[in-house]
Amino acid sequence: MKKIKVLQNITELGVVAVIRGDDAESAYQMSKACIEGGLNNIEVTFTTPDADEVIKRLIKEYEGQAVIGAGTVLDPITARIAILAGAEFVVSPSFDEETGKLCNLYSIPYMPGCMTLNEMKEALKLGVDVLKLFPGNNFNPGYIKAVKGPMPHVNIMPTGGVDLDNMEQWVRSGCIAVGIGGNLTAPAKEGRYDLIAELAAKYVAKFREIRA
Repeated sequence: MKKIKVLQNITELGVVAVIRGDDAESAYQMSKACIEGGLNNIEVTFTTPDADEVIKRLIKEYEGQAVIGAGTVLDPITARIAILAGAEFVVSPSFDEETGKLCNLYSIPYMPGCMTLNEMKEALKLGVDVLKLFPGNNFNPGYIKAVKGPMPHVNIMPTGGVDLDNMEQWVRSGCIAVGIGGNLTAPAKEGRYDLIAELAAKYVAKFREIRA
């Protein structure tokens, strides 16, 4: 049941904040700002030092208010660390069969990065519900329509290069959600977490406007 609720939250809100911090505290502050702005799908990447501790802290403070997941998970060992920390979904830049099996075993949504139809097909065989198109800036929204010709049932979330200006094109092409990273968290470099909260609110409002 929890897996269903996590997927519903991701697809209904339509935006996932990709948090890649230079240290644990900055990752926490970026995540907090996003949640304050109404963007409560948080992906803490494992390129962040002590990412599992950030996940634990966010789960403790925002359980029931936000969905906290792990990103840049390259292998099943890292996936298990993330799950033990409380991660409610796992995202990877590429597809890894063993990671997919582990997440499926524990009923944790696994969203692997896929580019080709063959990668997507193999991921779907393992019960993957949402496919991450990465890097999104290497494609254009027309690619989604092309994929959905032979595979209309796939749920795709582009990440990388998605911003407020082009998000509508991606969503109207058939994307179920979008992942936003640097275009959302850039103000953190100047310590302007308040601006991240404002941007988060704009992304959430934009997605709702598109869906409406």
